[in-house]
Amino acid sequence: MNLALKELRRRPGRFSTATVIITLIAVLLMFLGSLLDGLIRSSTGAIRAQDADAIVYSSTAQASFPRSRIEVDVRDQVEALPGVDEVGGIGLVQLGARIPGNGPRDLANIALFGYELAPDGVPVPPSDGQVYADDVLEADGVEVGMTILLGPARTPVEVVGFVSDTSFNGQGGLWASEATWRSTLVENRPDAQLADGVWQALIVRGGGSDITVQIDAATAGATDSYTVTDAVNAIPGVEEQQGTFNQIIGVTIAVALVVIGLFFALLTVERLSLYGVLKALGAKSLTIFGGLMVQAVVVTLIASTVAGLLVVLLDLVIPPGSIPIAVSAGSILSSTALLLLAAAIGCSFSLRRVLKVDPASAIGTTS
Repeated sequence: MNLALKELRRRPGRFSTATVIITLIAVLLMFLGSLLDGLIRSSTGAIRAQDADAIVYSSTAQASFPRSRIEVDVRDQVEALPGVDEVGGIGLVQLGARIPGNGPRDLANIALFGYELAPDGVPVPPSDGQVYADDVLEADGVEVGMTILLGPARTPVEVVGFVSDTSFNGQGGLWASEATWRSTLVENRPDAQLADGVWQALIVRGGGSDITVQIDAATAGATDSYTVTDAVNAIPGVEEQQGTFNQIIGVTIAVALVVIGLFFALLTVERLSLYGVLKALGAKSLTIFGGLMVQAVVVTLIASTVAGLLVVLLDLVIPPGSIPIAVSAGSILSSTALLLLAAAIGCSFSLRRVLKVDPASAIGTTS
């Protein structure tokens, strides 16, 4: 092991090619992981922010706000359940927003929520005609005190504050009172207007761990209830995004494994005579292989560290709101762990060749 570390210090050029290639792979892996985190965050923030034991949609809605209708009598049944503390309506309309100072066709994508129970990080509903805006919309030029126009009807709303991490389906969240949401829905989506007291979904607090089952039983199957975690996973497109990116990440790890395996296999071939000498001096095959493994781990750690710094720098220079990237220590560490695993597996391909080194024949080839 000491010999392997000395070689790394004294002959770093021998490992430079592998280090550069692994660094590039690590940058790609970390960027993909951060991009996936950013996409999921921008798609699910409004649901993750809900302080709820259950989110209730109608049974045919497939966890979609626009498809869901919760009638007054269904809400009464939910509120009557033992242990339920609070029930609040929530509704959504997705529109384009005209921002003062932007071009007439330069619209910001927004998701306007009407709500009764405030999510985490969101104040109680503002006055009619006012909204709290997700801070991701600052990249579109939205400012506190600004009046923006929503949808084809150009419904005016005043931004009175910012909240964080409440986007939905990649659209910046706006949080409004029931009256503001209903009037905006009627003016811009008249075919989707709801009767008084009817909501697209319900937020339920209290009721115990099996509250989702209780709700669906009490409403005789008229509802489809989820925990917050299940509601996040049920958002259309979330599982598909995760599956696609995980496949790409898996291929990237496989490439890293092959690169590391080929590099150390070639390095082992070049050192056969050296390994023969070491075995003749009493070194064990596993000791020699341990030195190879240490070198693979050190090279991978150096490459991962450089890649992590590059990804953080990339996150700083990318304009906010342009790419939904969310760089985190957890993402970088998990990518590093995957690369270390790939390094260990790739390096193990050289074990068989090290075990087969014969001291006499290896030394003989050098004479």
